[in-house]
Amino acid sequence: MINTVDNVKTSIFYINDFHGKSLSMEHVVSASNDFDLKYKNQPDVDTLKLSSGDIMLGEDFKTNEIAIKFQKMIGITNCAVGNHEFDMQDKVKNVLPQIKFNLLSSNIKPKVNSIWENRIKTSVVEEKNGHKYGIVGASPVDLFERSKKGVIEKEIDLSDKETTFNQIQNEVDKLVKKGINKIILLSHLGYEIDKEAAQKLQNVDVILGGHSHDLVFDVKEGENLFYNKNGEPVVITQAGRDGRNFGILNLEFDKNGVIKKVQNNIGYSADFHTNLVAKDIFNKIFGDKEVFGKINSAPAIVNNMLTGTNPHAYFICDCMKNELDSDIAILPSANIRGHFEQGNVDARLLSNILPFRNKLYKVKYSEKEIVEALKTGAQSFTNVSNKPGILYVSGLKYTMTNSGKLRKLTFIDKSGSNIPININNPRDDKFYTVIINDYCAQGNDGFTMLNHPDRILQRYPFDATYCISESLKKSKEPINIIDDGRIEIIS
Repeated sequence: MINTVDNVKTSIFYINDFHGKSLSMEHVVSASNDFDLKYKNQPDVDTLKLSSGDIMLGEDFKTNEIAIKFQKMIGITNCAVGNHEFDMQDKVKNVLPQIKFNLLSSNIKPKVNSIWENRIKTSVVEEKNGHKYGIVGASPVDLFERSKKGVIEKEIDLSDKETTFNQIQNEVDKLVKKGINKIILLSHLGYEIDKEAAQKLQNVDVILGGHSHDLVFDVKEGENLFYNKNGEPVVITQAGRDGRNFGILNLEFDKNGVIKKVQNNIGYSADFHTNLVAKDIFNKIFGDKEVFGKINSAPAIVNNMLTGTNPHAYFICDCMKNELDSDIAILPSANIRGHFEQGNVDARLLSNILPFRNKLYKVKYSEKEIVEALKTGAQSFTNVSNKPGILYVSGLKYTMTNSGKLRKLTFIDKSGSNIPININNPRDDKFYTVIINDYCAQGNDGFTMLNHPDRILQRYPFDATYCISESLKKSKEPINIIDDGRIEIIS
């Protein structure tokens, strides 16, 4: 039925930054079904299902296959291309044909003969009840910094921030010339850049955001309600990270496409029951149901996984160090996307916690390089979006301030002795064997001091989930995960 009234009511179900979290997806399928049921008998409301990217994550094919299946199940029609849509790299040619929704980015240009060639659109028009919506995509301008160095650069060209604004505007102008006056930007640029874009661009009405993992509630002028160069309102949204939340944006446009009413609702995925159909489909895709061991007790998930003390990560690091017999283990906090709970631990749970599946290396690092890496991680407290995140460790304990300064560092040798390290004058002639993942060992995310391919002692054909599963198998008793105070954060 075509809506003949002047004002147009629109309701958008939106998601971003699920990071392959299939257990969260099972709940959001139920939320999406409730959304559909609510509007089934409301033909006067246009409904859209849109994604702002990073629903996929890591190098595991099954995890990404589930992410694609999930978006299809809930009816996503358009998805911005985030940085994690590029994680698969060597297997992406196998997963791209499964994507039936549009991948959107106005600031990425695939190179000739790239596997991404002809797979990414700059903008699309979606029609609902006779009303046309122009939808433009944008990828993060720091995409190369968030991906393994040297690989993605061979596949695509990426624009800087100002050029990105110009490219978005160019797409918007094309849509306006077609008579479309309701424009939505699917942005994976991050909240701060979204706020800038809202005020610099013309004719954009809605920015559905991602990348910075902000949880944006309600609609507040000066926070997520701004005015574009036309002087018309622009609403910005974002629904956090890891599938803990989703959003529903209710709008009312006048006949000129200007927002007259707006309501932004954040939903909590855990409030919705597990969709059993989705669960069955995802379990069949994942396949492996082997139980490796049992958790007896574990603390709650940390509020900020990039800058919080995290006993779940300590346990993982201990498994890495002990299973592969090293002095130290280091795990970037950005790699951890879940937590343990009381009960059985199987392959799907481990994949939910460590979905990237980055292979492990054993590398010789100097005392000085380790100190520099910890200092770089500590700076996350004052960096935008707390990136790259602190480093979790085994074989070390350290103190840092919540203003980003490393204050104290101790090495714990295999006999349990605590050996202080001079963080102001660390030795460059004293070396330790360190288990670390390939992403970090290649110097990504600003950890350039860890890029020493000449000092790699061993490359393992597995990721940290193997070490966890082996440790659990060897344990005669269920595991208690505790905070042993190895990382202390002070004012």
